[in-house]
Amino acid sequence: MILRIISLNAWGGKLHRPLMDYFRAAEADVLCLQEVTRSVTVKSDWLEYRDGSHILPQRANLFEEIKAVLPEHDAFFSPTARGELFDDENSVPSEFGLATFVHRSVAVIGHAADFVHGEFSADSYGEHPRARNAHALRLFDYGAGQAITIAHLHGLRDMAGKGDTPARRGQADALVSLIGQIWRKGEPLVVCGDFNVLPGSVMFDVLGGFGLTDLVTSRGFTDTRTSHYAKDGRFADYMLVTPEVGVVRFDVVGEPEVSDHRPLLLDIG
Repeated sequence: MILRIISLNAWGGKLHRPLMDYFRAAEADVLCLQEVTRSVTVKSDWLEYRDGSHILPQRANLFEEIKAVLPEHDAFFSPTARGELFDDENSVPSEFGLATFVHRSVAVIGHAADFVHGEFSADSYGEHPRARNAHALRLFDYGAGQAITIAHLHGLRDMAGKGDTPARRGQADALVSLIGQIWRKGEPLVVCGDFNVLPGSVMFDVLGGFGLTDLVTSRGFTDTRTSHYAKDGRFADYMLVTPEVGVVRFDVVGEPEVSDHRPLLLDIG
């Protein structure tokens, strides 16, 4: 039996139709998503994020829409903040954060979510670098007859770039602490997400203490972004595994393009 894990920065659902089609077809057992929206007080399908000159269309209730196309999955939402989006000129509150979906053929036997940088903000998205959180789940894979821990995060964004900073070192230490709450040494461990760091980051040294190795860089992939991302620095997303993870297939998915990030797909046997 194969356990399929997909990690993706969903970009607030900007590429909504191909994104929904991809989720329907991908057959993910565990879906780890970053940049997911939930706006419980509005009925509009689309809202607008405005941060100075940065304007981005966002699905108002992306979390609920993904739940609708994955009815056989248990769904978890972990917001980092409730900030301001716009419906024309009307300001509306909208939550932003992580979403995790687990097929009900896999048992969730433990999970932990917490902040790895900053704290929850209820009335704004906050100043940069904004708060970030992580979600770790300990699952029982009935097909493999064993437990596995999967953790994902959206790494903090620093306006100065993706280089190492004390805050990013603190983020790595906080992630290790969170994983340690539920992971059992010797069991398979997968850590993934949009890390927002460069391949040589201290974050990989810290996670290496668990015996984790990154599949993106170690398998020769050089780009985790799509044509919708026009900047330099094509690394952002990573997926790390311990030696206990039986990798059957790993891919940084180029097509279809469903975000400005590429999905990371891992099949475990």
